[in-house]
Amino acid sequence: MKVAVLTMFAGLSTTYSLVNVVADQIKMLLEAQVELKILVSETCPDAERWGVFLDPRLEWVKITNTRDGAPIVWHDYSAPTGTVHETFFEEAARIAEDYVRHLQDVDVCIMHDILYQGWHLVHNVAIRQAQKSLPNVRFLAFTHSLPVNRPQKTEWPFSARFTPMPNTRFVYPTHSGIDALARQYDVPQGSCAVVYNTLPLLELLSRDVRQVADRIDLLSAEILVTYPGRLTTGKRFEKVAALAGAIQRKTEQRTKVVFCDFPSADTPGPIYKRTIQTEGMKFGLEKEDLVFTSDLGYAQGFPRRGVFELFGLSNLFICPSFSESFGLTVLEAASRGNFLVLNEAVPALKELGDSLGAYFLRWDGRNFGYDTHEKYLPSEQAYYEEHGERIVNLMREDPSLRAKTRARTRYNGAWICRNQLMPLLRGTV
Repeated sequence: MKVAVLTMFAGLSTTYSLVNVVADQIKMLLEAQVELKILVSETCPDAERWGVFLDPRLEWVKITNTRDGAPIVWHDYSAPTGTVHETFFEEAARIAEDYVRHLQDVDVCIMHDILYQGWHLVHNVAIRQAQKSLPNVRFLAFTHSLPVNRPQKTEWPFSARFTPMPNTRFVYPTHSGIDALARQYDVPQGSCAVVYNTLPLLELLSRDVRQVADRIDLLSAEILVTYPGRLTTGKRFEKVAALAGAIQRKTEQRTKVVFCDFPSADTPGPIYKRTIQTEGMKFGLEKEDLVFTSDLGYAQGFPRRGVFELFGLSNLFICPSFSESFGLTVLEAASRGNFLVLNEAVPALKELGDSLGAYFLRWDGRNFGYDTHEKYLPSEQAYYEEHGERIVNLMREDPSLRAKTRARTRYNGAWICRNQLMPLLRGTV
């Protein structure tokens, strides 16, 4: 499949929000291995290309913006009636010739605000003219602002902003605008579709966290656990993996665990990590569902800033530690909006958890002057699955936590591309 993105950008400043929206869409499509070209105005300076706009996989196409050596001036024709400037149709014809030349080898053309904006009326008319010579090209017309009320009286070419275009789906970023979008173009709502704008979370985070994201899917996990600590048996890493596995098995929620570990003199790291992986898999995780940052080049520990960023992404913090004097990581996780599951048998965790509204489980723990040892009936697996189901239900009932999780899992590029954009490109919805 080959796709063209028609923008007619005359510049690529990030202060123009549509530039950022298009950049995110290009990233999605390139990651989906879609052959891609982007159409901009010939006046768009190469020096302004940045980030994904410099990707060598992009075919960068400049569409004519001159007539007889003079620049074509874009006029804002937002009114439904009026008079266009004298050379309007000649300019539209020249632009249409360029569109035909550069779109004849594509399957789909994505247009961004070309049919919507008044200053793009010349391009609107041009692409409609070009379409007559492009019978095999399907079009997606994205609108990025509030749809315009359909006027009672329109005249050509002003009516192009309110006229259906053959072989075209009209796209809006929210479901609430579909009815108004359909009215503007006088099409049935079935000719419209929704593609969300993207929240590029990972791009806002440090290189360290992006490196973790290269190894494990941080964005689509419905349950994401971050657990920092010294790699010692006293921190009970294997219990974190076990509970996460039981949650995944019982609730069928996609669950991932990031261990931000650093070495401990009393525990052989490689052996203990294999034990942790084995426990996680025994209770319901797959091998790729957990990662140790020490395996990613951070042998002496993951940067503290990166830990905080991971807490900002994650939604569940599990602390089954055998002994704690205070439990600072509990506060760190709580400050980033994680659901807390703590060891009730450890006094410091019980005290902190009571003040923070934590959920408690019973694990072996060190108290003042004695140790506790837990036995689970009928089994540890049953205990984790029972409480895991309760934990997931409580997380679903928390509006703030639900919003945090949904923002990460449903508004990332991969989800939007897979569930909204690619079905439109393939013509399956």
